[in-house]
Amino acid sequence: MNMQQGAERADAILQETLAAVRPELKWNHGPGGSAGCTKGVAGAATGTGASDRLIAIMTVVSEERRGALLGLIERAWKDRGYKIKSVNANQKAPSIHAETQDGYALTVKVGGQGQFFFTAATPCLTDSDVMEPATKPNTPQRKGPFPQRPDEHDEFWSATTPVQQ
Repeated sequence: MNMQQGAERADAILQETLAAVRPELKWNHGPGGSAGCTKGVAGAATGTGASDRLIAIMTVVSEERRGALLGLIERAWKDRGYKIKSVNANQKAPSIHAETQDGYALTVKVGGQGQFFFTAATPCLTDSDVMEPATKPNTPQRKGPFPQRPDEHDEFWSATTPVQQ
């Protein structure tokens, strides 16, 4: 598998993650990246590279609903057989880190103003060019520097009451 194919798999994983969330979240692509993989003490090039994809959630998720969304993502990843590597329960910037059976590193984290970010990074794959994601966001692309802050209000996710169990 080459880096482009890996990036497409990363996109698919992120879309599966988004599909697990109801009500639907509004989102946009964030900046992705790629880097060569190295080996050994001297950092010799290996002819392989890794790429990553990022999704910025544009839905305002209230402080009262953030734990519910994190829990939903964690359960969805476990249901797919992904291994939860770590959970950071920090009140201001919580995150969950997981890994797929085929070595993709996944993260959901809460950043400034409670904004959620989902990332998927490939393992080292055959070096190739990587195109922009083909998946279409469900909100217009915002102008200005990244990250654009969430501005989509949702009756459920933006509510300031805790989720009833």
